[in-house]
Amino acid sequence: MTEITRLQPMPEDWTRALAVVAHPDDLEYGCSAAIAQWTEAGREVAYVLATRGEAGIDTLAPAEAAPLREREQRASAAVVGVSVVEFLDHRDGVIEYGTALRRDIAAAIRRHRPELVITLNHRDTWDGVAWNTPDHVAVGRATLDAAADAGNRWIFPELVEQGLEPWNGVRWVAVAGSATPTHAVAATEAAREAAVRSLLEHRAYIEALTDQDPETYVREFLTTVMGAAGERFGGGPAVAFELFGR
Repeated sequence: MTEITRLQPMPEDWTRALAVVAHPDDLEYGCSAAIAQWTEAGREVAYVLATRGEAGIDTLAPAEAAPLREREQRASAAVVGVSVVEFLDHRDGVIEYGTALRRDIAAAIRRHRPELVITLNHRDTWDGVAWNTPDHVAVGRATLDAAADAGNRWIFPELVEQGLEPWNGVRWVAVAGSATPTHAVAATEAAREAAVRSLLEHRAYIEALTDQDPETYVREFLTTVMGAAGERFGGGPAVAFELFGR
């Protein structure tokens, strides 16, 4: 029998984090329980989303969906103690990996000056079972790259001209939803409940996604994900990350 690799505790010696993902709800499906615990402990966490999720609801035109999903995301973030939510206004569904995306994320890192950067699975699949979306792949990879770009004044020198001095203080990039996690955060009951409430704020999206009762759907999903992580981290519910040091 293959031995299960145990996950290590996430670093605790930091004060500011920046979460960078493609869409509203990406963080809530992956790691908001950890974020709830971090903000409760007094750490600062800000969100940057590449899009407003305007292509995510088949029954709503993008012009209607974008403001709705933005409102849901802001409400969702507030549940876990996050008040700063920014949108980069790349087009949902057709985000392109490249220098424009890296520049926008590097600029956000320079603005917020985090020690920890959080993003979502940047690989082609979810655990080799389901195909990942191009948006997740592009934003995840660009975030990993932008963590270095943010500290180099000769990459995107126009950012310095805009008053954004280099920030070389990113110590880790944590990838949620990875098939090869290395670290985890034990999720308290309060944090798990906050995660449920946070994901439930995306009600319009969830109701378009499934016919199941939204709360039942959310609880079952998060219980499964955190339970699987917990099997490799002390036995209780947990949030897992693949951690890249810098």
